[in-house]
Amino acid sequence: MTPAIEALVQADQQLFLTLNGLHTPWADRIMEVFTYKFTWIPMYLFLIYVIVWEYRKQAIGILLSVIAAIGLADQIASGVFKPYFARLRPCHDPEIGSLVHVVDGCGGQYGFVSSHASTAFALALTFQVLTAGRFKGASWLFFWAIVYSLSRVYVGVHYPADILVGAIVGILSGTICILLYKNVLQQKLS
Repeated sequence: MTPAIEALVQADQQLFLTLNGLHTPWADRIMEVFTYKFTWIPMYLFLIYVIVWEYRKQAIGILLSVIAAIGLADQIASGVFKPYFARLRPCHDPEIGSLVHVVDGCGGQYGFVSSHASTAFALALTFQVLTAGRFKGASWLFFWAIVYSLSRVYVGVHYPADILVGAIVGILSGTICILLYKNVLQQKLS
């Protein structure tokens, strides 16, 4: 590793240990629920309902675009980044593993980049942009994506850099799917 990369890794580990060290028993229970992906099924169903109700004719294209953005973000995070970089999750890292406060299991071996962050930001961006005409309150999804992503640091399974780069992957995936929707699907479904 180059000295610059080594310095970034050490800073990331230090920031992780600081954030992960801010735990309490009551916050552990909240973050355990917050970080669990199935907790958000009612929200996802509500978002589907909003799209179908508000965009009847265009709903299929919008839903396909949102799902494609989430799928693309997940595949890039889990299928490309994690195996390529093979960066251990903090809870699996022998250098700091004993210092990590793990709330509910460690998960897979590798964590760079966070699939939670990539999919959450892909969802937030595509929903925000593709529904901006009729659903003005969609910007709250970015707040949700930030807290949902940072919960992964709290529960001990991702470094802050995993979250940051995961968010970038999600935003890029969302942007690609938005462009495809606007340049291909929108004309075909209108």
